[in-house]
Amino acid sequence: MHILATTSASLDDLAEPVDLRQTPADMVALSFTDSDLAGLAAAWKGDADRLPTMRLAALRDLRHPMSVDLWIDSVARHAKIILVRILGGYEWWRYGCDQLAAVARERGIKLALLPGESHDEDIRLIEASTLPREELDGLLNYFREGGPANMSALVRRLARLAGSDAIAAEPVSVPKAGYYEPGRGVVPFPLEGRVRAQAGGGVASEVRRLKEAPNPVAPTPPGPAGHPPLEGEGKVVPILFYRSMLLAADVAPIDTLFEALRQRGMRPVPIFVSSLKDLESLAFVETAVAQLKPAAIVTATAFASGAEPGVETLFDRAGVPVFQVIVATTRRDVWETNQRGLAPADLAMHVVLPELDGRILAGAISFKGESETDPALGHRAFANRPEPDRVEQVADRVEAFIRLRETPRAERKLAILIPDYPSAPGRTGYAVGLDVPSSVLAMLHDLKEQGYAVEGIPQSPRALLDALERSKAGLGLDEYLAFSYELPSAAVAAVEAAWGKAEGETALLSSEKHFPFRTAIFGNITVALAPDRGRSADRRADYHDPTLPPRHALLAFGLWLRKSLGVHALVHVGAHGTLEWLPGKTVALSQSCFPEIVTGPLPVIYPFIVSNPGEAAQAKRRIAAVTLGHLPPPLTGAGLDENQHKLERLVDEYAQADGLDRRRRDRLAGLIVETAQTTGLAAEAGVARTDAPDEALRRIDAWLCDLKDFAIKDGLHVYGRAPDDEPDLMRQQSAEIEKAALLDALDGRHVTAGPAGAPARSRSDILPTGRNLFTSDPRAMPTPTAYDIGKAAAEEVVRAYMQSHGDWPRSLIIDLWGSASLRTGGEEIAQGLSLMGCRPQWDAATGRVTGIEVLALAALGRPRVDVTWRISGLFRDMFPTQIALIDAAANAVAARDEDDSENPLAARTRAEGKISPRIFGTSPGTYGAGVEEILSSGDWAAREEIGRAYLDATSHAYGGAGGEGIAAPGAFENRIAEADLLVHTGDDPGRDILEGSADVAFIGGFSAALAALGRNADVIVLDTTDPQRPKPRSLSEAVTRVVRARAVNARFIAGQMRHGPRGASEFAETVDRLVGFAETTQAIPGALIEAVHDAYLGDADVRAFILRENPAAAKVIAERLLSARRRGLWHPLRNSIDDDLAALIAEAQGVAA
Repeated sequence: MHILATTSASLDDLAEPVDLRQTPADMVALSFTDSDLAGLAAAWKGDADRLPTMRLAALRDLRHPMSVDLWIDSVARHAKIILVRILGGYEWWRYGCDQLAAVARERGIKLALLPGESHDEDIRLIEASTLPREELDGLLNYFREGGPANMSALVRRLARLAGSDAIAAEPVSVPKAGYYEPGRGVVPFPLEGRVRAQAGGGVASEVRRLKEAPNPVAPTPPGPAGHPPLEGEGKVVPILFYRSMLLAADVAPIDTLFEALRQRGMRPVPIFVSSLKDLESLAFVETAVAQLKPAAIVTATAFASGAEPGVETLFDRAGVPVFQVIVATTRRDVWETNQRGLAPADLAMHVVLPELDGRILAGAISFKGESETDPALGHRAFANRPEPDRVEQVADRVEAFIRLRETPRAERKLAILIPDYPSAPGRTGYAVGLDVPSSVLAMLHDLKEQGYAVEGIPQSPRALLDALERSKAGLGLDEYLAFSYELPSAAVAAVEAAWGKAEGETALLSSEKHFPFRTAIFGNITVALAPDRGRSADRRADYHDPTLPPRHALLAFGLWLRKSLGVHALVHVGAHGTLEWLPGKTVALSQSCFPEIVTGPLPVIYPFIVSNPGEAAQAKRRIAAVTLGHLPPPLTGAGLDENQHKLERLVDEYAQADGLDRRRRDRLAGLIVETAQTTGLAAEAGVARTDAPDEALRRIDAWLCDLKDFAIKDGLHVYGRAPDDEPDLMRQQSAEIEKAALLDALDGRHVTAGPAGAPARSRSDILPTGRNLFTSDPRAMPTPTAYDIGKAAAEEVVRAYMQSHGDWPRSLIIDLWGSASLRTGGEEIAQGLSLMGCRPQWDAATGRVTGIEVLALAALGRPRVDVTWRISGLFRDMFPTQIALIDAAANAVAARDEDDSENPLAARTRAEGKISPRIFGTSPGTYGAGVEEILSSGDWAAREEIGRAYLDATSHAYGGAGGEGIAAPGAFENRIAEADLLVHTGDDPGRDILEGSADVAFIGGFSAALAALGRNADVIVLDTTDPQRPKPRSLSEAVTRVVRARAVNARFIAGQMRHGPRGASEFAETVDRLVGFAETTQAIPGALIEAVHDAYLGDADVRAFILRENPAAAKVIAERLLSARRRGLWHPLRNSIDDDLAALIAEAQGVAA
C-alpha cells in the first residue's frame, strides 16, 4: 500500500541541524526577532535574583526538525511556561508548533504561541497554545506596546505563570510613532534650537513617566501640526525606521546615517514607526511628510507599505525620491564572503518587497554582529552594527539625487548611455524591442522643449551613430591617474593584475595619452557608448565574467562623466547595459564592487522593456536604477504569404466539398498534398510520404493555422512615442506616461511603481507603462495559478513524448530562467515539480510557499520523471528559496519506496547509495551558458567543442536551505548522458528564439553537449505564450515556424525598415541566431537559411536598405551566411552565392569607411 502514500517536505528540512546545548529552565522564550530577545534578556537580568530561571533562543536556529527535537528534549519538556513569537505565523514554524503543542499537553506545560506581527490573528497558533485566549491576548499586548517597562512586566507575568509570586503590571502604552534624534531620544519636533532637549529623553523615560502616572493612557504621538517648515536648516530628509530598534536601544545604524547626512548639509529627521501598515504610524508619517516638505525620504523599514498594487501609496503622495536602506539580519561575515550579499530572508523583506513602493535601493548600512553566549540565559545576542563606508555611500547617493533635483534644468548635465550588448557588429544600440537611436533623438527633443540646454540634435538615427564614431572626447592619462586615487585600492590593484598598468592600456592613444570615448555632445547632454569591459575579441563573454575586472578605460569613462563633465545623472536607454553586470555582489554591494566603482552615486534612470523583469531587477539592485518600464513593440498577426494563401484556399474548398462531392474532395486532397510538397510546406508541417490523405491534410491545416496565428512585431517601440495613427488608446497613454516619467525622474521626483511582465499574455495590469518596475514576491512562487498552468504544460510534454516514442520519458533537463519565472509566477518551476509528481504547499493566510507535497503514484497516474534543472545566473541570484524548494522535492522523491520503473530518481539513488544533485548552473557570479565566447568568435572546428564548453561551464550544483552552490565537476555531464529530452520554455508572445543570444546558447549548448557525449535526446521548445494552449514543438519545427511566420514575412521586414539602422540590426540578429542554431544543433534545414538570404539580400530594396542604414549589419549578415556555407550547413541552388556574399562584405566595408 506504500504507493498510495502522500508525503511532504518543508523548506525547514533543508536547514542545517543545530544543537543549542542549552540546559533546562522554568521559563523559555523564543522569537525570530533580535529586538524581542534583547528586550527579554535585559528585563530578566534586571531582576534575575527574584525571578525563575530563563532560557532564550532564536527561531532561526531551530528551523530543522532535528534541531527542534533536540531542543525540546533538552529544554522545552522541562519548562513550566514556554512563550514563542513567530514572525510569519504557524506555517513558518509548523513542525515546531506541532511538537511543542504535543509535549505541552503531555506534560502540562503552559504554552503561548503568539504571532510576530502584533496586529495579526492566527487561529492555528491560538488552538495549538495551552493558555486561554485572554491570557494570550494579554501577553501579546506587551509586545504590541514594547519597550523596557513592558518587557519587564512581561517577564514578571511569565514568572507568575511559572508558579512565582511575582506581581506584573498591565501593559503601558508607548507611542507607535514619533520623532527621534541621536543623543536626545524622543523629541516633540525636530526644530533644533527651538525645542529644549528632554533630560533623559527617549522611549524609556516616556515609559517611566507613564508608569508613574496614576492612570496610564495612550498619549497622542507628538506631531508636527502647526510648526513651520525647516527653512534654512538644510534639505530635510526623514529617516523612517522601526520603533523596535529604538525600544531595544539598537539604533547605531540610524545614528550613523543621521550624522553622515548632516555632514553633507542635509537636515535628517529620524521618525520611528511601529510599521508602515500600522494606521497610527502611517497617519503620523503622512502628517510629518506634509509638514516637513522633504527633498527625499530614506526608509529602513522592510516589506512594502501595505497598499495594494496600483493603489496610491504614502510615497506616491510625498512625490520625492524614496531610498531603501537595509538594516540587514545577515551577519557581517556572511555578507562579506558571500557572492549573493544577503540571505534569502533579507533579499525578500528588504529588497524585493520594498520595490512595490517604487523605492530606490540605496544599499545596506548595517549587518548583524554577534556577542558571546550569556551563560545565564543560554543565548547569543545579535545587534545592528553600522558599516561606515556603506553609510557614506548611501549619504552620497541621497545627496546626488538632491543635487539633481535642485539644479535648474538649463544647468543640468546628463549622460545618455546607449547599450552595446550583445556586443556584435551591426548591433550598436541594440535593445530588445526598442529603437534606441530614435528613442535618444526623441529624448533630446523632449529635453530641449523642457528647458534643458540641448544643441545640434542630429537629423536621423544614422547621423547620431555616425557622430558617436567621429568623437575625439576622452580622459587624459594624468587626469585618470589623479582621479583613480579616490577609488578603492583593492579594486585598482585587481584591474592592474588583469590588464596591467594604465599606461599600457591598449585603448590608450599613444600619441595623445588619453582614453578615447565614443561620445557626441549636444550642449549639456552627452550621448555615449560605454567602452568595452574587456578584450574586444571576447566582448560578449566578458560581459558576464565575474573574475574579470573591467579595463582601465571603463573606470576612466565613469570618472570622466563624474569628474570632468560633472554630469548630474545617467540615462541608460534600453536593456541591457554593461554597468549592472560588472563584477561584484548580487545585492548589497561593497565598496569593492565594480558597478558602484564605475557609476559612483550618480542617479541612474533606466528605460527598460516591461517584459524583462529579471534584468530590470539586476539594474535596480546593482546600480540603484529607477527602471522606467517601456512598451514592447506592437504585435500583429503574421498572416500568410502567397503560396500559403493558395493552400489555405484549397483547404477551405476541400472542407466545403467534404460530404457533398466525394470525387471533387479527393481531387482537392491530392492537389493540396502535391502543392504542399512542391513548396516544401509539407515537410515543414511534418507530413510523411506514408501518411494517409486525411492525416496529411490535418497536418497541413494545423501548420497553416500555426503560421497564421503567430504574433510578429510591427516595427519597434520608440520610447515616449506612439505612431500618429496608433489605434490602441492604452498604448497612446503609455507613451505619454513614459515621456512624463523620464522628465519627472530627472527632476528628482518619485516615480510610481508598476509591475513587470508580458502585456500580450493577458497581463492588463502591466499597462500603462512608464512606471518604476517591480517584480513578484519570490516567497509565493510558484503561485497556485502558475502551478495549474505549469502542470498542464508538463502533461503536454509527457503526452507528446509518449506519442513520439511509445513510452514515458524517464529523465529530462529543464532550462530555468529568472525573467521567465518572474513573468509567469513560476510556471516553469511548476512544470518540473509536476513532472516529478510534486506540488507546492502554500500558507493559506499569506500565499507563501512553505514546502512541497509528493503525490501518490495512484493520484499521479503515470511514472515520475527524474528532472534535472539547468538554472540561469539570474535565477540563481533571485530565487534561493525556490532552489531550496526544488532540492527538497528531489530529496523527498528520492527517498520514496517505489518501484524502479515508477520512480527513476529513487532507483538511481538506491543504486548509488546517495542522491546526486539535480540543480546545476555556472559558478556563483557568472552568467550565460558558457558557449557565448566560442560562438561569437567562430573559433571552433567541431560542435563537440561547443558542447564541452557548455558542460565545463555548468560546473556547480545548487541546493540546501540557502540555495548555495558547490563545485561538482562532471555531475551535470552524467545527468545529460541519461536525459531523454530537454525542455526549453518560451512564454513571451513578444519575443521568439531567434531574438537574443540566450536561446541559442542554452539550447545549442545542450545539443552540442549531446554530440560531445555521443548521445541522442529530443530538444523540445515548449510554447506557453497562450497559457491555456501549451504546445511542445521540436527545435526544427519551432525554428521553422519563426522563420516562415516572422523572419521572412513581408510585414515584419517592412516594419523594421521604418527604423533605420536599428531595424537593420534586427535582420542581423535573426541571421546570427539562425546560423547559430544550425551550427550547434545541425537540426536546421538549409532551406530556412536560403529563405532568409533571399528575403534580406536577394531582395534588392531590402539589401540596399541594410547597406545604407547599417553597413556593419550588412557585413555580418554576409559573413554569417558565408560561414554557414563553409561549414556545410547550407547548399544554395546558385553557385554564385559565395561570390555575391564576398562582394557584399567588400561593399559594406567601403560604405562604412
